[in-house]
Amino acid sequence: MGRGDPYIFLAWQAAHAKAWKAPSREIMLMRMDKAERLGLTYEEYTLEILERGRHLREEDTERISAIKAARRRRRASRLD
Repeated sequence: MGRGDPYIFLAWQAAHAKAWKAPSREIMLMRMDKAERLGLTYEEYTLEILERGRHLREEDTERISAIKAARRRRRASRLD
């Protein structure tokens, strides 16, 4: 059985489902296009919106580089 408060787990699970609820088709296509132009995945781009409350732009090179570096680290750790 899991550890911790079951209420907190269920509240987190509900919040997660609500945050990742599929947006309208137009918004999803816009995010996919923007993510592709920035060299990010749809999930990476959307997570940035959810975590930081802002849409990345081409000028956000430092943040985009940090996201890509984290992706490389995750891939490398899976290979170990």
